[in-house]
Amino acid sequence: MSGCNTKPSTASPDFDAVKAVNETYSARALTAGQDTERSTSIAQAFGYSPEELKAIPAEANMGLSCGNPTAVAKLKEGERVLDLGSGGGIDVFLVAAKVGPTGQAIGLDGSADMISLARKNAAKQGLQPPHVAFVQASLEKDLPIESNSIDCIISNCVINLLPPSGKANVFKEAYRVLKPGGRIVLDDIVAKKPLPDNVKSNLAGYVSCISGAVTEDEYRAFVGDAGFKDVLFVDRKGDLSVYWQGDTAPNTCCSGPTDLSVCPDFPENFDANEWAGSYQIYALKPLGNEPVEASPTTLLRWWDAYPTVKSSPQFLTADEVVDLVRNPELKGNDKLAVIDVRRNDHGGGHVRGSEQWPAQTFYDDLPAFFEKHKNTEQVIFYCQSSNGRGPRSAGWYQDYLDSRAPDNHASKAYVLQGGIKGWKAKFTGHDDLLDYDK
Repeated sequence: MSGCNTKPSTASPDFDAVKAVNETYSARALTAGQDTERSTSIAQAFGYSPEELKAIPAEANMGLSCGNPTAVAKLKEGERVLDLGSGGGIDVFLVAAKVGPTGQAIGLDGSADMISLARKNAAKQGLQPPHVAFVQASLEKDLPIESNSIDCIISNCVINLLPPSGKANVFKEAYRVLKPGGRIVLDDIVAKKPLPDNVKSNLAGYVSCISGAVTEDEYRAFVGDAGFKDVLFVDRKGDLSVYWQGDTAPNTCCSGPTDLSVCPDFPENFDANEWAGSYQIYALKPLGNEPVEASPTTLLRWWDAYPTVKSSPQFLTADEVVDLVRNPELKGNDKLAVIDVRRNDHGGGHVRGSEQWPAQTFYDDLPAFFEKHKNTEQVIFYCQSSNGRGPRSAGWYQDYLDSRAPDNHASKAYVLQGGIKGWKAKFTGHDDLLDYDK
């Protein structure tokens, strides 16, 4: 582990491992793409081909891997694949190419900055939900994924970063979300023998993917207790010292903020390759005796694949909106637009003259929507009751407006209080206010 400076970094016995890892990953996301030569060297050392690395955005590869699970997962077109700890998206993008447009590649990560980076990288590739989605989620908690919905779960040098309770829970959750017969294909750091206490309590060593490693027997217990069968461990014989080679601060598998971007102050002459190794782990979820219907969707909440709304658009009552739509001065110009964000219910009754922009694709359609309505002074959104899709879409639009220069538009987002449900209850029989598709 020569080639970098060290300083004391021993954690307190009760240090918050999850918080430390998320802070470290977040800081690392902000420096993505700054040292592509080193990241490429590490990625190739752990199994990525030059062709694979050229096929993805440079910022997606940050040298955080200890293997290449996509190369051995035997992925098929149309499969749904979940990546636990997706980082900048390197494995998700490789998965997306293998499963094709009829499949899904979903990445979960605890760091908001990593999710933001991955979504930017996806945009560069022209990839968007539901084909490719990145969702912020704490892996040590319940996953925001439907039960029996995933064909294959991959992960790359991440499970070791979870505390023991998190390791146990993530495998139970993996078992829940996999379809019967589904598989896990993981690359991770595994301890070859129990680590010394002064190594296990080392914070810099923890975020460097060493100190949180458990032995194969302990790892097998986590996997087996969750219900998996046919568990296989393969030592890849990788050289872990590649993370600390060079004259600059280490680009470890999880190196991060300035105060942690140093070599872990392990005991003198500590050899990471003697104590730990890069392993591939395989396991299957049994088929079971009774048939189980696979979930038609994967995400518990489709909107998790998009940024959280920051703004709070104003709600307008039905009477306030009536005054606007009946105002002859607002008709036929750029002063008013009413937007129905429901996907399948427009024909069953809608505000007369409203446009349909389904919420499920609205965020991706924002640039086109903005170009059409950037000079529309009042843009009023609604859904069934205006408790979910309507306010969310209005918020996304207002956030988009807020990100633009004020002199670039004259638009503002609003929400119809009560949605179409309240509108119909109040105005059924008023043909100038309510319309139905013929």
